[in-house]
Amino acid sequence: MSLDWTALSDGELATLSLAGRQAAFAEIMRRHGQAIFRLSRGCIGDADEALDLSQETFVAAHRALARYDGARPMRTWLSAIALNKCRDWTRKRKVRRFLSFAAPIGTDAEAVADDQVAVDDAASDRQELDRVRRAIAELPTSLKEPLVLHTIEGLSQADTAAVLAISEKAVETRLYRARAKLLENLSAG
Repeated sequence: MSLDWTALSDGELATLSLAGRQAAFAEIMRRHGQAIFRLSRGCIGDADEALDLSQETFVAAHRALARYDGARPMRTWLSAIALNKCRDWTRKRKVRRFLSFAAPIGTDAEAVADDQVAVDDAASDRQELDRVRRAIAELPTSLKEPLVLHTIEGLSQADTAAVLAISEKAVETRLYRARAKLLENLSAG
């Protein structure tokens, strides 16, 4: 008799995963994989790097599963891990830029794609979406993280505050400032 993995709660899946059931953790990844990818992409602005960071997030989560509190939402816990991975990536990238005399990594590929003229509306929409993603990725971390968690990922202000370990009022303030800064950056660009 096999279990219906989709009917189990995240806490039950975590328990089964700790007991050695690989399919339980696969279900956790299936449930939360897209959200963690979107969060990572929103924070760093690069889909390929976001995929790598999403995978690193789930590897770290699997290693730390014994510390997961089943009373907390799994998505909130995974989001906190993903944000830490994004922060680490950002710090490493800054060091690489410094060591390579401030030459940005991978800008040649972006420049080629951005210089192309849109053939139809779909291409234009993709370019605009990429422009917004880059503008979000360029926001200061203190503004970018609440914006991505609340506005893009749809976490409540309370859950966003829990992930970032700040008050709900701080989330509200940072969201207001992030939106204002994003509007300013998009208008200037």
